[in-house]
Amino acid sequence: MQMLYNSDNFAVLQFDVAHVDAAATEGGSTGALTRGGYEIVDKFARKEIFIEGAMAESFKLGVEALIEVGEPSEEEIDDYIARYASLMQHPLVMH
Repeated sequence: MQMLYNSDNFAVLQFDVAHVDAAATEGGSTGALTRGGYEIVDKFARKEIFIEGAMAESFKLGVEALIEVGEPSEEEIDDYIARYASLMQHPLVMH
């Protein structure tokens, strides 16, 4: 787990999970593949979402596009992350 972004409104964490591919292990290889995603937390709504796969890739590309234009402000990043707020259904639980 790696904290990528933390503002007054949102936090974004990146998760990389070791995943063993069953097809690879049948062939005698024990190499682990990596998969993961991003947890996005809306601090005020106290909700979060975990995205992976194509949605995670789309999120990453959007952030990279913001950075390519120049150093984005906190407000610009928060506006981008807010696009995912409507998808957040899980209440934030401290553990």
